[in-house]
Amino acid sequence: MAKLSIPELALKKVAGERLAMVAVGETMSAAWAERAGIDIIGVGDSLGMTLHGHENTLQITVDQMIMHILAVRKGAPNTLTIASMPYGSYASAEIAVSNALRMMKESGADALKLQLGKEGAPIIKAIADAGVPIMSHVGLLPHKVHLMGGFKMQGRTAQGALDIVEDAKAIEAAGAIGLEIEAMPYEVGKAVDESVSIFTFSIGAGAAGTCQLLNGYDLLGAFDNFKPKFAKRYADISKIATNAFLEYATDVRTGKFPDGDHSYKMKLEEIERLDAALARRDTK
Repeated sequence: MAKLSIPELALKKVAGERLAMVAVGETMSAAWAERAGIDIIGVGDSLGMTLHGHENTLQITVDQMIMHILAVRKGAPNTLTIASMPYGSYASAEIAVSNALRMMKESGADALKLQLGKEGAPIIKAIADAGVPIMSHVGLLPHKVHLMGGFKMQGRTAQGALDIVEDAKAIEAAGAIGLEIEAMPYEVGKAVDESVSIFTFSIGAGAAGTCQLLNGYDLLGAFDNFKPKFAKRYADISKIATNAFLEYATDVRTGKFPDGDHSYKMKLEEIERLDAALARRDTK
């Protein structure tokens, strides 16, 4: 399957095609995703929680994101990759442009994403004007987890929904090429998608948008600290891995592993020569 290009994203929306996107942060999972024909890989700073064990996404740095994006690119060189700009990396237009250019140059990402609405339109515009394919985010914004009082559904009221739609319009007007729609009723997500002509992908907004995103570690059942309402588990990797480690430890403790099938072998005549040489050394 040919790698998607940035211009094709808007065309997919016009054509009404549905795309599949997963968020992963290392080479092995990225390779699995590419082999499966996943359309887009997101390298989100949610990896701060899934891979680094943080309580939220706020502690991840630009350096860490670059490292993770490089790892994903090695595993999935032929899959469009959208990477998150971490918290604090776009605090002003000057800081944002500097970090965006660095991430694009050093990581090999195809596009970047931040978490700003109409209040951050000048920053989005500055990045876009610098030639960086930039996306943004509406609804639940993990970078504002404390201001929002936790990871909570957004757009509960008509006014709340209208505010989200206005953010989406401002994001498009600022020059963004796409946006993420997160954690809101389907009707609100649909209104957001229909209010803009740019590419949209959603997580926790029902079937709204051109593209559906799930965190790869959620859908694999690898991350089991908690399960978001919108996450569907297609496997239980955590249970499989735990049982494998348990079986391995039992085999080691009982002497069942390693056995002959899992050990290197030496020719008999070389063993005899070795034994003789050791014996001569011991008698000196």
